[in-house]
Amino acid sequence: MEYVRIGKAINTHGLKGELKIESSSDFDDLRYEKGNTVYLYWNGEYLPFTVATYRVHKGYSLVSFEGYQDINLIEQYKGALVCIPKDERHELEEGEYYMDELIGLMAEDEAGRHIGEVIDVEETNGAQNNLVIRKDDGSEVLVPYVDEFIKDVNLEVKSITIHVIEGLL
Repeated sequence: MEYVRIGKAINTHGLKGELKIESSSDFDDLRYEKGNTVYLYWNGEYLPFTVATYRVHKGYSLVSFEGYQDINLIEQYKGALVCIPKDERHELEEGEYYMDELIGLMAEDEAGRHIGEVIDVEETNGAQNNLVIRKDDGSEVLVPYVDEFIKDVNLEVKSITIHVIEGLL
């Protein structure tokens, strides 16, 4: 089974076994519904955990799991990646993409000239995300993932078309 990351357990919260999760999902309310299963990637394994409680506090998801509602039981999982099976991802609307779908796309300008490969998506809390593109010479550039610059994404041919302005690259 293939998994995708939806967050990272960065700390515990309180004594009742809540994990403080830095989310990388837009669907936390769905992911952490009571009774849902998420997987903590810990020590090279995907361990299933059933959600007992979920709430948001100061911008972080606080989640407790059945059988682990004590800080002493959950504390060891600080630093674990929170994952779900890839086939359980929420269906996106047309023109929307998951970040991992963008990684590996070949970037080109509107004239079809090769720019480089998308190697990462840099998340910026509150602002737009940025594509990290590695050019052929090994250098990396950041391109804001906004309509002004991103003109077309084609997952079938693994390409992304970028409107290049002076100073962007």
